[in-house]
Amino acid sequence: MTPAFSHDAAANAVDQAILSRQSIRDFLPTPVPHDSLKHLLELAARAPSGTNTQPWKVYVLQGASRSALVDKVCAAGDAIRANPELASQYKEAYDYYPEKWVSPFIDRRRENGWGLYGLLGITKGEKDKMHAQNQRNFRFFDAPVGLMFTIDKVMGRGSLVDYGMFIQNLMVAASGHGLATCPQAAWNGFANIILPHIGAGPDEMLVCGMSLGYANEESLVNTFRTPRVPASDFTTWLD
Repeated sequence: MTPAFSHDAAANAVDQAILSRQSIRDFLPTPVPHDSLKHLLELAARAPSGTNTQPWKVYVLQGASRSALVDKVCAAGDAIRANPELASQYKEAYDYYPEKWVSPFIDRRRENGWGLYGLLGITKGEKDKMHAQNQRNFRFFDAPVGLMFTIDKVMGRGSLVDYGMFIQNLMVAASGHGLATCPQAAWNGFANIILPHIGAGPDEMLVCGMSLGYANEESLVNTFRTPRVPASDFTTWLD
């Protein structure tokens, strides 16, 4: 007999933690207790990894270390805005996005970008406003906690799959505890600034960054929710 699908309190709590997770782009300055961060990281570490390699390494930035990194990367962003040729100094260690975009992925990307900008009243061609919004990434959207995730360069691409599960665990756990997050690949291009700042070793590669804190529930930008295609669109059932 097939067991009944569970709808008890525990199952509903898990569902709610997943469904309530969203990328928050405006945080309150309220500090996050050290013990809370440690608990979330311990939960995240229960993520599976191939042969239990546990390839994750996390740097937590708060206070002066966070502010100093914000200043460095925002200054680099402003310099690139003034002189685009400087962008060649900043390269991602791995291809997060494809070199050539095709449908439906490019369509979803455009929907996401223009949906967010439309909500914020930023129209096509308003480059100053676009730059200002992009720089919000490098201020951790005012979150009091910034996280940087690195991996040993010796690890294979499969470890990035493991890493994704670790990061998802962290975000869902944070959601379940009333905290908010925003995972950010935007930081990747500035690895040559970030890695020395956080004291990463020469064998480490930046995977991504993350903002973490308490969501500003009154902020317009936090009403932005991205759609998802139904399971029927990406699932093939084989009997």
